[in-house]
Amino acid sequence: MLCTLKSATLSGVTALEVEVEVDVSGGLPGFHLVGLPMGAVREGGVRIRSALAASGFAVGAVRVTVNLAPADVRKEGAAFDLPIALGILGARGLAPLARGDLLIAGELSLDGRVKPVRGALSLSEAARAAGRAGIVLPRANAAEASLVSGLAIHGVETLAEAAAFLAGGEPPPSPPRAEPARLPTPVDFSEVCGQEPARRAAEIAAAGGHNLMLYGPPGAGKTMLARRLATILPQLSRAEALETTRVHSAAGLLGGRALVGERPFRAPHHTCSSVGLVGGGAQLRPGEISLAHNGVLFLDELPEFQRAALEAMRQPLEDGEVTIVRSRQVVTFPAAFMLVAAMNPCPCGYRGSGVRVCTCGEREARRYLARVSGPLLDRFDLFVAVAPVPARTLLEPAPEAEPSTTIRERVTAARERQQARFARSANHCNAKMSARQLRRHVPLAESGRALLADYAELRGLSGRAIHRACKVARTIADLEGSELVSDEHLALALSFQQPRFVM
Repeated sequence: MLCTLKSATLSGVTALEVEVEVDVSGGLPGFHLVGLPMGAVREGGVRIRSALAASGFAVGAVRVTVNLAPADVRKEGAAFDLPIALGILGARGLAPLARGDLLIAGELSLDGRVKPVRGALSLSEAARAAGRAGIVLPRANAAEASLVSGLAIHGVETLAEAAAFLAGGEPPPSPPRAEPARLPTPVDFSEVCGQEPARRAAEIAAAGGHNLMLYGPPGAGKTMLARRLATILPQLSRAEALETTRVHSAAGLLGGRALVGERPFRAPHHTCSSVGLVGGGAQLRPGEISLAHNGVLFLDELPEFQRAALEAMRQPLEDGEVTIVRSRQVVTFPAAFMLVAAMNPCPCGYRGSGVRVCTCGEREARRYLARVSGPLLDRFDLFVAVAPVPARTLLEPAPEAEPSTTIRERVTAARERQQARFARSANHCNAKMSARQLRRHVPLAESGRALLADYAELRGLSGRAIHRACKVARTIADLEGSELVSDEHLALALSFQQPRFVM
């Protein structure tokens, strides 16, 4: 007898509906699975048989054939366990399925419990897009799935509960309302002593979504500043929270949360590979640049990263997404993030610092800086030198510096001005302005154009660097509540251009 149900498989951060056809017949007992299943799907037969027996269903020694359609799409993950088990029960006549308008997903444990799966939000969106009345999934994923409106969410804890419901029984209890999970931030800008230029640059970067480079000797406070940057970014909007949750759910990193409430901050180690940074692998998982979507990606000790990994970021930095192409699959992950990097001026770290004598030769220092390509450096909007704070300043009692909450208020106000300016555009921050938007929204006086032209000729700025300076000047004006970009705003923006030692 044949039984057909609906499920879905993840493809990147989206889900594709899959038809699960289960046929139970006589003959030589066995479990046969077709339809391009991957390892976790193929292993499901062992889990399913044990879960059926533990749930009190006597299936017997039968021949089970399962087809996952469409057959030319790779099926990943253990979310097919539950629909296949229910299909076996329906085909065997042990639990007739009275509801055929539902999408079903869930992993089974050996004792019949339904365990959570990755990408519940994407699965629910696929169910709504396919016109399904609801979705049956693990109760641990129900709150996350409830973020999708217009869809009945049925969270189950066991295989027996799912079978009873689909046979016409009482529906499971409704999931709780998903609220943003805002974790307490252990760091704050008030802890930063001194470093006024760097604090100012961090505020400008946060206000306009600009990429920031911090350079200076070891122990000067580069990492301390970078780790506090996420605390001054505006709160996630509802749409941004859903986008971020979708990515983290597909990667299995929600950690029990239903909805991400804070902007992500990712700081991968410099040994991170290209796949770890941009995504991919055998199962095409999102990389660090996608996990930092709508947040901050911090690369400490930038020259120590693999050059291939760094170069792979150049296109995502421009497009806000990354496309991974494999022989049988093409997946696009979102990757709109702020890049913050820190580096030393030389291998020993003290070149030109005045703190200690540099022990590196000129050739060694140049070789060290050459690990980061010019095209990648050209994608940083602000460069700021972080000088060591004198010991006496650190040890003397001083009034508490401005906290993150105060800075965030100014940053949020500047972002709101940008959102109003770009209301009819997909872009909502100055860093992503197109050339046409730049000409319209950053009108420079004749004196400003002359200043920019002279500086560009003196320093040999590229076209991207010239546009970058105008975008930063626009952000500085937004922070001050000015619609006009003055020569002072432009001069301050030019002061954050790439220094000569990294040119």
